[in-house]
Amino acid sequence: MVREIVITLYLFVFRLFFNMFKLLPQKKKTTFVASFCTNVLFTMRELEKCSDEDIIILKTHQCFITFEDNPNRTIIKLKAPHIMDWFRSIYHLATSRMVFVDNYYGFLAVTKFRSGTKCIQLWHAAGAIKKFGLKDLSIENRHPRACKRFRKVYGRFDFVVVGSEKMAVIFRESFDLSAKRILRTGIPRTDFFFDTVAKHEAAKFLIQEFPIIGEKKVILYAPTYRDHRLQAGDLRLDIEKMYEVLSDEYVLFLSLHPKASVSIQNEYPDFVFDASGGVHINHLLVIADVLISDYSSVPFEFSLLNKPMVFFAYDLEEYAQNKGFWEDYEELVPGPVVKTTGELIDVLKNGEYRLEQVRDFANEWNKYSNGKSSKRLINTLYNNT
Repeated sequence: MVREIVITLYLFVFRLFFNMFKLLPQKKKTTFVASFCTNVLFTMRELEKCSDEDIIILKTHQCFITFEDNPNRTIIKLKAPHIMDWFRSIYHLATSRMVFVDNYYGFLAVTKFRSGTKCIQLWHAAGAIKKFGLKDLSIENRHPRACKRFRKVYGRFDFVVVGSEKMAVIFRESFDLSAKRILRTGIPRTDFFFDTVAKHEAAKFLIQEFPIIGEKKVILYAPTYRDHRLQAGDLRLDIEKMYEVLSDEYVLFLSLHPKASVSIQNEYPDFVFDASGGVHINHLLVIADVLISDYSSVPFEFSLLNKPMVFFAYDLEEYAQNKGFWEDYEELVPGPVVKTTGELIDVLKNGEYRLEQVRDFANEWNKYSNGKSSKRLINTLYNNT
């Protein structure tokens, strides 16, 4: 209850200043609110190719991309403690003609944009295994006021960008959207996986940083974020056992969720490499030979590379009960499902993958993401404005 009171007070002040700034003239500018950054980066770059429009980037603490200098760009930290930046952020939201967001932002509940402004949800996942939004099973435990706020935020999206019909259906249910608010242009950041030069440069840089990549196969472990489990010690992988059996042929790279508290006592520095936070996940996917994940959205993009995956779902029943899945988990994922390190090692040693399923999975979930998603998105939104 205390949390809801604090949020209500915060949003009251936010709405007060937003409505005040909305009285000012609308500007020819686009504002991006960035947490996961990459969709914002690709969309922004494409916009700059065809327009001299002013671009405002409101960065949350999760956004790790610095964004290089550009005369038409203004970069602001969207944090309440930075009080002047906070006011500037509200001003730009209230006076922009286009607003892109890439996550759930509670302040949207009180930002009733003027009729000439469009709000576009880029989201941060190309597909979905676990339920979210209004379909997240944990929403039943939230305060009624919070649930009402969720609906207001989702109702603020004029368009939601998707890469497939499957994701279009999921967004409509998760955000309670009409069909006309789905934008089938593809996911901007997936353009990277169709860019041979960019992939080569990413791999070259990582090999320079981690020369072991050129000597051994890379296992990349990229699990989803689990509520109340922020410590790296909760990996549930038996690193010692993996080292004993796999280290002659493989190295293990870790890419944990940005919210995870990463402090690993690494007893196997020639086998385990923590790339969490410091290396972009897309670049890690390029150098990975095998992906280990669980309920994360990473496999949807990794499938574009047509490489094997294994799903380490040690808490499958518990997670299904708490969050819920869109489909039967073992039918949905394009790879073997294991629950113990021993089972995982067996799959890796025997190469028991399902590459045919990976190809089908990629085609189904990335139908509109074919390397030109950023261009299609900008052409669709700006050609008639």
